[in-house]
Amino acid sequence: MIKFLVPDIYLNSVYDLDLELLKQKNIKGILIDLDNTLLPWNSTKIDEKMTEWLINAKKMGFKFCIISNNRASRIKECAEKLGIPAVEGIAFKPAKRVYIKGMKILGTEKEETAVIGDQLFTDILGAKRLGLFAILVRPLVEKEFFFTRFMRRIEAKILKRVLKKESDKN
Repeated sequence: MIKFLVPDIYLNSVYDLDLELLKQKNIKGILIDLDNTLLPWNSTKIDEKMTEWLINAKKMGFKFCIISNNRASRIKECAEKLGIPAVEGIAFKPAKRVYIKGMKILGTEKEETAVIGDQLFTDILGAKRLGLFAILVRPLVEKEFFFTRFMRRIEAKILKRVLKKESDKN
């Protein structure tokens, strides 16, 4: 079970992502979480830095699709503002069908798809169950849904164990 919670990369934010590395891995499409990954939790305000990052990534040939467990109306609003498609309706991550739907929107296969998110038990677990390249980022802000705050405590313990194992390998 723990192998499904181990991200391929762990970063402070999407801004630290080496897009050239993804190109080398033949990644063409990125399924990306909304809350605390692209935008602060429950916000629809998109800052210039995020807009520039997305423009640059698109220029490099990457396609994006939002997968989120938030309200459908908010997902749609943010997707329109960001200029990227989204899996419609509540995603219920880590359900496989959400990731499959997102890959269909992107037109990518498993080996060409990465997932970026801030939660082990939704984003990373869902990605790993399908064999997708999984990128975990730190949450943008501490404000979150109450259940997510509870799950973060469990995630922190697992992440500490995973990171220790990784550092022991090196």
